[in-house]
Amino acid sequence: MTLQQPSGKKIPVSAWRVVIILSSVATMVMYAETMLVPAIPDLINDFNISYSTSSWILTTYLITGAVMTPIAGKLSDIYGKKKILFIIMIFYTTGVSIAGFSTNIDFMLIARGFQGVGLSMFPIAFSIVRAQFPREKIAIGQGIITSMYGGGAVIGLSIGGTIIQHYSWHATFFTIIPIAIALLFLIRRFIPADKEEVEQTRMLQLQEQKIHQQQRQQGTEPEEGRSNSEPIKEKTTITKNRKSTTSNTKIDIKGAITLAVAITSFLLVLTYLETGSGGNNNNNNNSIDSSSTIPIASFLAAGIISLALFILIEKRSAAPLVDFGLMLNKRILLANLIIMIVGFSMFIVFQTIPILVQNPQPVGFGGDPISAAKAQLPFALIILVFGSASGLIITKLGSMKTIIIGTIVGAIGFSALEIFHSTEFLISLNLSILAIGLSLSSVGAQNVIILSVPRQNSGMSLGMTTFLRILGSSIAPALAGMLMQQYQYTVTIGGTTQSFPSSEAYDLIFLTAAILSLIAIALAVVLFRTRPPKCQNHLPGEEGGMDTVITEEIKKQILSWPGVTSNPYQFGGVEFRVNKRDMGHIHGEKLADLPFPIKLRKEIITSGKALPHIIYPESMWVSYIIHSEEDIPKIIDLFRLQYERLKNKPTIISPR
Repeated sequence: MTLQQPSGKKIPVSAWRVVIILSSVATMVMYAETMLVPAIPDLINDFNISYSTSSWILTTYLITGAVMTPIAGKLSDIYGKKKILFIIMIFYTTGVSIAGFSTNIDFMLIARGFQGVGLSMFPIAFSIVRAQFPREKIAIGQGIITSMYGGGAVIGLSIGGTIIQHYSWHATFFTIIPIAIALLFLIRRFIPADKEEVEQTRMLQLQEQKIHQQQRQQGTEPEEGRSNSEPIKEKTTITKNRKSTTSNTKIDIKGAITLAVAITSFLLVLTYLETGSGGNNNNNNNSIDSSSTIPIASFLAAGIISLALFILIEKRSAAPLVDFGLMLNKRILLANLIIMIVGFSMFIVFQTIPILVQNPQPVGFGGDPISAAKAQLPFALIILVFGSASGLIITKLGSMKTIIIGTIVGAIGFSALEIFHSTEFLISLNLSILAIGLSLSSVGAQNVIILSVPRQNSGMSLGMTTFLRILGSSIAPALAGMLMQQYQYTVTIGGTTQSFPSSEAYDLIFLTAAILSLIAIALAVVLFRTRPPKCQNHLPGEEGGMDTVITEEIKKQILSWPGVTSNPYQFGGVEFRVNKRDMGHIHGEKLADLPFPIKLRKEIITSGKALPHIIYPESMWVSYIIHSEEDIPKIIDLFRLQYERLKNKPTIISPR
């Protein structure tokens, strides 16, 4: 039997259909966000509100999205991704409809809260794509969805302003309603259900919950940086029909409440720091308004206390909303920090460039909203196009090289923007370079997380990833606003003295972003040096039996070779060693995994003797999927090749 190479694996038509639908949802959500920004002045006039109050039109959206993202991810792991995605879309469609008919600020903020739930669809979308695409080509699907961040921004920048100018801001929401309803129908009709995977995921989660409870009763906790999902000797009893004898699948309500309070409090601090430093463009006061000091201190204290309570609750919870052991895994943590910097970078551009272009000369360019949109359009277009292409690039270069290239290009873009931003052309050119870097960094880091997280925890983990992206996105406008308020110059226009951000403000904004880009490069280098784990927990349907004819025959032949020993494998199955060197392992009669040097691994894969590791295709490991007893000789040949390579090497103790 000849193994089909991963490059020859075709992506199913159903997978492309799923990506098209989910990409459309992502585009709609991001369009709805960017198209509202030009309408803020109109909303201030129509609702007769202050600039401080108007900031909540965006803040409410981000707060709801940040809070709901990890919760929605957890719910999708328990109840199914399609079901939770459909419910999220119902909330989002309701919010859009309410917003279009808003007549006061309270009504608008309620609608924006409903709309913010829509942000929580992104981790669920990535999880669905993960299940539909071949493992080696997951990056293509998630790259397309990621690029829709730029796609939605392109539409919002190019169409939103025109709609607002000619038809009022109400019309922008009305254009979304029929699209949202159509997507609800498409999700219900064409997104596949995941009932079997949900049942299997529940069993794995129940095992982990019981293990966690046993650890607390025995006074032992997982080591720092290790996920609760990593194997431990104690296991939950599973009946013959694969049902767990435990039935406690709960949502961590206390954790959700404390997380919501923490996020809201810290975002309120950022809001007051931004809006409290002067109040409006005519005030050149560089200090925080005294009336804002007490609220800032109060919200900061509330945020710190609630964050501490959240961590305490999560560590003691049998069904935590956030698995800190998983999130503190070095690979996942580093990739998440890079994604957070990407989110910061994108929104500092959206916040700063329109003001720079529209402010009067000599610091600004004296342009209009259309000029501002044109200056940013190349940035959004490249993210749209290059984001999709990043998936193909990853299949050729791998995630790690893609991330390093992306972070370097991003740092070049921000550094050039810090030095050269005197004309609209230079801004567009530097933003184009930056967009390439952000696209590569984002898709590469996202792919690392997807391939590093146990599948039963993918919704929760990707929910936290999206939360960190949103957090970075929310910090950027507040930081830019504070710097533009602090560093200003005055100019007389039409007999009236007005204040505008000075050149120092823009220099500091772009310098801050450039420094963060350099930090991203350092994170990428450390990530590159971090080796991926060998494997991860398999879903019950993928676990092979150890008492079958296939496994017994493989064990019998391999153990007959001089010096070979075997041990139970930590992720299920049995591993083989010679001279204390790792030869590889088998997952029962389903799968064999073996590590080889780069050159030999490439020869094995090219010849069709094995595939890249099915979970970590960029690692040093290969996989052989076992179909029948006819595969036994091929498995033995692979282990014999490994045995001949290792048997005469000196004895060492392999790092575990």
